[in-house]
Amino acid sequence: MERTKWIDIRGNHDAFNIISLDSINNYYRKYSANQKVGSFHYVHQTAFGNYSFICVDATLTPGPKRPYNFFGILNQTHMDLLNSFRAESLRSNQSIWFGHYTTSTIVSPAPGVRDMMRAAVAYLCGHLHTLGGLMPVLHSRHPRGTLELELGDWMDNRRFRVVAFDHDLLSFSDLQFEQWPAVLVTNPKDAQYVHPGVEPLGRIPKSTHIRILAFSEAPITAVHVSVDGEALGKAHCAGGPLYVLLWDPFVYLTGLHRITVKVEDSAGRSAVREQHFTLEDALTPSFGFVQSFILLTDHYILGRVLFISTVLLNMGVLLAFRFHQLPNEDERSGLGCFPGLTSSVLMSLHLISKTNTFYYSLMLFNLFTAFGPWFIGELIDGHSGACFSFGVFIDGHFLEGSLTYVVGVIQLLFFNIPLTSYLCWSLLHRHRHNSSFRSHFVRSGCHWRLLGVHLLMLLLLTWQAHSCYFLLETYGLMAFFLSPVRTWAFGLSLLLIRHAWTGLFPFPPDHGKRAVSL
Repeated sequence: MERTKWIDIRGNHDAFNIISLDSINNYYRKYSANQKVGSFHYVHQTAFGNYSFICVDATLTPGPKRPYNFFGILNQTHMDLLNSFRAESLRSNQSIWFGHYTTSTIVSPAPGVRDMMRAAVAYLCGHLHTLGGLMPVLHSRHPRGTLELELGDWMDNRRFRVVAFDHDLLSFSDLQFEQWPAVLVTNPKDAQYVHPGVEPLGRIPKSTHIRILAFSEAPITAVHVSVDGEALGKAHCAGGPLYVLLWDPFVYLTGLHRITVKVEDSAGRSAVREQHFTLEDALTPSFGFVQSFILLTDHYILGRVLFISTVLLNMGVLLAFRFHQLPNEDERSGLGCFPGLTSSVLMSLHLISKTNTFYYSLMLFNLFTAFGPWFIGELIDGHSGACFSFGVFIDGHFLEGSLTYVVGVIQLLFFNIPLTSYLCWSLLHRHRHNSSFRSHFVRSGCHWRLLGVHLLMLLLLTWQAHSCYFLLETYGLMAFFLSPVRTWAFGLSLLLIRHAWTGLFPFPPDHGKRAVSL
């Protein structure tokens, strides 16, 4: 710390099970170099100008246990503070914003955190841990031009990044620990990462040298440079890690070109850095769709829309068939115009929605899933709270819903809707054969298709049981017993399945139109 300026910030791992910043479990207050809480603005001063670094601290306080602090939250007061930092940074040569969370995992009021950082050349972040190795590179560009550059974690993947400003043009290289040499080409700048609205790109065609930063544990022995496959020669050291080579940029005024740099050190190791550059703004390459979807989509909004849509679909179908008359004999014969599967589905929905026990039980279950509470327990050790789809209450604090919507969608798709479908299927079989669970297998000859349906439901019940166990292990005994959407729902599902196969059959042969209590 005597030689280096350290700027560190909290992430969600620093806030697991933390009730306040004064908590004895808040290790950040002791082990951080910066020891600042909340967002801040650091101005790095040099002889040739100032450079702003704006920290976006979206970490939750209080911080619940896993998994409900995966998303960060910025309230309006916090956004106003960031806006003041943005205004201050306009006096700097360039500004970089940085934070732990990607902007896609930050909940913020309109116009949103991306618009707030519109004057910055880049936003540096982490959080996604390469998505388990599926996305080792996650970079994209905001609608206003700011680059969002996610970096894989240090803990498991040993990733780090070298960033440089060369005549106020940003360049960077994502590297892996102990892989030498490390190479960064600062001029000409990589065409994919230009920001025409902020960077002075006109300095590239006026430059006299190709400039490269090269690092290694062993002395650098050679830096070879070629453009479009044509060797230009060896760059020479201009002091420290900087290597330069004379060039004529007017040769490359049009089109997209490729620069290749090969660095060798005295230990016999070598590294090759290749990137495209252009002196035309219109030729900036775009980023991939998957990268942009992950980084630029407000996933909490997407989760909210999917959750509300799934709840309305699940409950709306039951409501619609509840108040639609069960078809009589003549109408049922008319169902023959539908394919066999369609008519079976329609009849099964009539059966379940007009049986009071199933209808009211499923509606109540889905209402609890939509409006909660899902469970009440110790979301932080020693501090009780309640979890709803729309957010989490902890010790007088409210944390806006984010990952809760995603968890709700998973609950609906992998239990609520499959349970309703299984009950429909069970009632339809009893309606057709007037059989119990045991006679159902005897009459059907225990076909593998039927057995597969039962096994699938058993698998989903096992998943729900594991969710109950997770509640017990994570949030304590209170959460286990006070959980309508997990523990109570598991018991309810067993009762409903039992009623579907062994209870008195609700519909006589004449298929009465009134709702019947089972």
